[in-house]
Amino acid sequence: MSGVSSDYYSRIEQQRGPVPSEQILAAIAHGLHLTLEERDHLFRLAGHGTPQRAVRGDHINAGLMRVFDRLPDTPAQIENVLGETLRQTPLAVALLGDETAYTGLSRARVFRWFTSASARERLPPEDHAHHSRTLVARLAEVFAKTGRSSPAGSLVDELSARSPEFAALWAEHPVLGPYCEPKRLLHPEVGAIEVHGQTLLDPDQYQALLIFTAVPGTESHEKLQLLSVIGAL
Repeated sequence: MSGVSSDYYSRIEQQRGPVPSEQILAAIAHGLHLTLEERDHLFRLAGHGTPQRAVRGDHINAGLMRVFDRLPDTPAQIENVLGETLRQTPLAVALLGDETAYTGLSRARVFRWFTSASARERLPPEDHAHHSRTLVARLAEVFAKTGRSSPAGSLVDELSARSPEFAALWAEHPVLGPYCEPKRLLHPEVGAIEVHGQTLLDPDQYQALLIFTAVPGTESHEKLQLLSVIGAL
């Protein structure tokens, strides 16, 4: 939740007391699972302008959040269009690490992949080339829709300057392959796991809920169950 009392929220509605900051209002909106329209109304009540509805999509749609809240024992996470992880279940943290702790450009998975060697530790080396191409193709898709002046454009410019590998792939104009292909992961405690990522899209918010599963009866399925006991590292 937001950590804000109902009395404080009532004072905002009644326009009593000091004007809360935009950061507090954003926390309330997240904690109460407000829709964008409800969030904007809250900001107006408090005397602030409404936040820009950017393609980045950090404000999680209320419906998507309700689905996420019903998956406490499943590896699942919500991402925006740039591949920035907004929320993770505990089992997703155990499987993938805490992807919500990054700041700046490092919030984007594609940026970490091409600028930090540690970002590649959980994928087998033989899968790196394919994963690199997939990440570039996804960024290219967003870039085509939003343009150079968007956050996607900033990522492209920065990565082109920092990573020769990225620049070479970008020049090839890669396209996305199979939508739900399996992914092999190397977990530091349980070893290799093969998971399938199912995606629930929220087109209006440019967000997606990713749910990771393993085929029942397989070793990977047993390892996911073990991770639920081990917890996050």
